[in-house]
Amino acid sequence: MTQTVLQLHVELEHIQPSIWRRLQIPSDFTFWDLHVAIQSAFGWNDSHLHEFRAGDGREDNPRFGMPLDEFDDAPPLPDWEHRVADHLTLANPLLEYEYDFGDGWLHRITLEDIQTSAPGKRYPRCTDGARSAPPDDCGGPPGYEDLLATLANPSDPEYASSHVWASGQKGQRGRFDPEAFDEQQVRFANPKPRLKRLLAFLASQG
Repeated sequence: MTQTVLQLHVELEHIQPSIWRRLQIPSDFTFWDLHVAIQSAFGWNDSHLHEFRAGDGREDNPRFGMPLDEFDDAPPLPDWEHRVADHLTLANPLLEYEYDFGDGWLHRITLEDIQTSAPGKRYPRCTDGARSAPPDDCGGPPGYEDLLATLANPSDPEYASSHVWASGQKGQRGRFDPEAFDEQQVRFANPKPRLKRLLAFLASQG
């Protein structure tokens, strides 16, 4: 069945050389669905809070995420109730996605194109990208820079243990290589079971 597909360029900010992925998602995807797709494409563990911000990330723009903080006077809108295509257009092609408010992994999302789905293709898809994403919980961009310096220095006393730790992160196959990425190896998780568990947790807190 033919459907409309959004082609997105997702780039991790404050990291050089650039770490990025090109994703193609169905136009009926919610922000929750996109969140799970980004987690899969970057190899994140999905063990922290996240939030999408429409446009250039200004505070007065719509925010979508997980409204879990009872002390937040203006919590984000539940991202599973809002479609990406309703807020991301070629005229307004930008989103900001933050994962892990402690480490502060900011992603710039740009809508590159709106296409018709290709026969026989399954979506979401990752069609291109560059470099391995940083391991979860490595301390944000400054911590990742320190980690890379350690991994590149065999004389560092933490060299061996850092390689073991980084290589044990989700999505790693063998020794951690910060330059490695193969879009053919991306496997997208099903967002529905994760959402079911989240909603059950929210109901238990209410």
